[in-house]
Amino acid sequence: MSKKKACKQCKFLVEGDECPVCKSRQFATSYQGRLFVLSPTQSVIAKKVGLSAQGEYAIKVR
Repeated sequence: MSKKKACKQCKFLVEGDECPVCKSRQFATSYQGRLFVLSPTQSVIAKKVGLSAQGEYAIKVR
C-alpha cells in the first residue's frame, strides 16, 4: 500500500500520478487532517469548503 499524496490544487488525496478531480500532477506528501465526503451535494461541510466530488480530501496541504 503506497502513501497517499494531496493534490496542491484541490486537496484530493490520491495514490497515482494524476489527480482524478482536477487532472493536476502537483502533489504534497505533507498534509494535516482528512475529510471524507460521501455525498457532496448533501454535505453542508463539502458545500462550505467548496468540494464537488466524492472522496477523501486533506484539510491542510503544506
